[in-house]
Amino acid sequence: DEEEDYMSDLFIKQDVRPGLPVVRRVKEAIQKEEKQKEANEKNRQKSIKEEEKERRDLVLRSALGNENKGFALLQKMGYKSGQALGKSGEGIVEPIPLNIKTGLSGLGHEELKKRKAEEKLENYRQKLHMKKQANEQAADQFRIRFKNKQEERKMEGDLRKSQRACQQLDMQKHIDIPKEPWYWLTPEEEDKKDEEKEDECTVSDLSVSEKLHILTAYLREEHFYCIWCGITYEDSEDLSSNCPGDSAADHD
Repeated sequence: DEEEDYMSDLFIKQDVRPGLPVVRRVKEAIQKEEKQKEANEKNRQKSIKEEEKERRDLVLRSALGNENKGFALLQKMGYKSGQALGKSGEGIVEPIPLNIKTGLSGLGHEELKKRKAEEKLENYRQKLHMKKQANEQAADQFRIRFKNKQEERKMEGDLRKSQRACQQLDMQKHIDIPKEPWYWLTPEEEDKKDEEKEDECTVSDLSVSEKLHILTAYLREEHFYCIWCGITYEDSEDLSSNCPGDSAADHD
């Protein structure tokens, strides 16, 4: 037996005669309460609807007798109780069930209510589908942006690599001034001082990919050098015959 709450109403109303065990007093109180509920249920006057339902259920559960004219006519035509209707016995065995309308709503209200519930469910499914599509599109866009960002960073690295190689190769040929200012890497301090001048230059309008294409072409034509191979070839014929191509994609 589990311990009971001694602050509940059950212990306030129970018999507290001395010498009576606690658990026994609890059980007696519960039994007394259940008997009281049963008595109240029996003495309660049933509503008109409840009485009608009981009488209707009683009639529907009872089988038709010979006093029923319709059943008597069926028997005269050869029908036997429990037999299916029809000449070959393919019809129904039990009578068509009786659906009693107990609510106050008009005819067709249940169908309307059912249709609205189905429409609400369909709208909810469409919202879920649209939300799923939006999440998938957002994920695709994120992957595309991330890929583009990686490609842009790779091109920036290739451009810096080309600028360093161009500066070294030009200086080996005693070229002190680059063909274009951005062909060589400049210190960050000089870049900061000349920010305004660089903004005025039209070359700043070139994208990273355009600069990379122009500079790699210059390295190949002027120095026979490929930044992706990392090799300076002897001449243009040696470059064209041994270098896979003039872009990173050709070297992959």
